Amino acid sequence: MNQSVQSIKILSVVGARPNFIKIAPIARTIEEHNSKDCIPTINHLIVHTGQHYDDMMSSRFFEDLELPKPHVNLDVGSATHAVQTAKIMERFEPILLKEQPDVLLIVGDVNSTVACTLVASKIQYNGTAKRLRPIIGHIEAGLRSFDRDMPEEINRILTDALSDLLFITEESARINLEREGIPYEKIHFVGNVMIDTLIKHLEKASTLNTLASIGLKREKLSKGYGVITLHRPSNVDTETTLSSLVKCIENIAKELPLIFSLHPRTRVNLKRFGIYDDLAKNSRIYLTEPLGYLEFLNLLSSATMVLTDSGGIQEETTFLQVPCITLRSNTERPVTVSIGTNYLVGVNPDKILETAFSILNKREKRGTVPPLWDGKAGKRILEILINYLENGGNYSKS
Repeated sequence: MNQSVQSIKILSVVGARPNFIKIAPIARTIEEHNSKDCIPTINHLIVHTGQHYDDMMSSRFFEDLELPKPHVNLDVGSATHAVQTAKIMERFEPILLKEQPDVLLIVGDVNSTVACTLVASKIQYNGTAKRLRPIIGHIEAGLRSFDRDMPEEINRILTDALSDLLFITEESARINLEREGIPYEKIHFVGNVMIDTLIKHLEKASTLNTLASIGLKREKLSKGYGVITLHRPSNVDTETTLSSLVKCIENIAKELPLIFSLHPRTRVNLKRFGIYDDLAKNSRIYLTEPLGYLEFLNLLSSATMVLTDSGGIQEETTFLQVPCITLRSNTERPVTVSIGTNYLVGVNPDKILETAFSILNKREKRGTVPPLWDGKAGKRILEILINYLENGGNYSKS
C-alpha cells in the first residue's frame, strides 16, 4: 500500500547543450506541480557541470528554454575524456553529500551523465538521511548505436547498468536493455522529453526571422534552404573525411542554399585543414556561429532538408517531418529511420548526393511521428518518480 511522501528533493545534472533541452520539461513540470500546492512538494536543484562552457553553447540555452539558473556550476571545462570525467566526479561528490537528494536525474549520454551516475551509485549518505544514496533515473535510456568506438555508447551502457529507473523514448530501447539483463520493471516507456521542449517552443520560434539575420531572403529561395551541423570527431577530426563532406556540401549548395551552423570544434578543424576560407567565400553557403535554441528551431522547422551527425536533430526533424540526412553509419535512434524522416547514409559521397538530390526532386520518404512523442514525457516521468517513492522504492507499475 502506498505511503504518503510529503516532500522530495530531486537533483538534475546537465552538462552539454542537448541536456538542457531534455531537462527543461522536467523543470517545467515540477514548477507546475508545486504551483498547485500538490503533495509531495518537490525541491528541484540543477547542477551544471560546465562541460560546455561557451555562452552560445550554455547560458543562452538556459534563457531560450526558460530554465532556472543552475544552483551549482562545477566549471569543469573542456579536457580529454578521462580528465573531464575525473574532474566532474571529484567536484560532484561534495555537492551530492551536501544536498543528499532523494532522486538524481541524469539525461543523455555525455561525460557528465556517466560521471555523476558513477558517483551516485557508490555514495553513502550520513546517518540522518532518508536513504543510503539517491535513486538514479536515466532519461533517454536504452539507446544503442552498437558502435563502441563512440564514447557516448560507453557512457550509455555504463549509465543504464547503474540506474534504478530507465526512461525510454522508443521500444527499441526496451529490447536493448532487456538484452543487457535489465529487469523489465525498471524500464518505463515515457516518450521523448526533447519533443516536449520542441512542442512547447515551436510557436515562439516561428515568430523569429532567423533567415533575415543570416542574410537570406525567403522570397528568393525557390527551393527553400538546407541546414547543416557537424561535430562528431569521426567526421571533423580527420582531414580526408571532413574535406570529402565539404565537397558534398558544395555540390548540394549549387542547387540549394545551405546554412552551416559551426560547432567550435568543426570551425577549428576547417581552419586547421585549410578548408575554411573557400567555404566562407562560397556565396551559396552561409556559415554561422552556434545558434540559440529558438533560432535553430526556427530554421529547422522550415528547412527543405537537414544534413547532420547529431542524434537529437534526427528526432526533431522526424517530429517536424523534415527530411534528415544523417552522416553516420549507425544511429542509436532507429525509430527515426524505420518510421521517421531520417536517412542513414554514412559518409559515402555518392550516397549523400544521391539522397540529397532525391529529396530535392520531391522523392523523399513520408514519415510519421513515433508513439508517445506528444509533449507529455516530463509529466509521465514525474508521476513515475512519485509513485516509485510512495511504493517504498519498488518497481510496481500499477
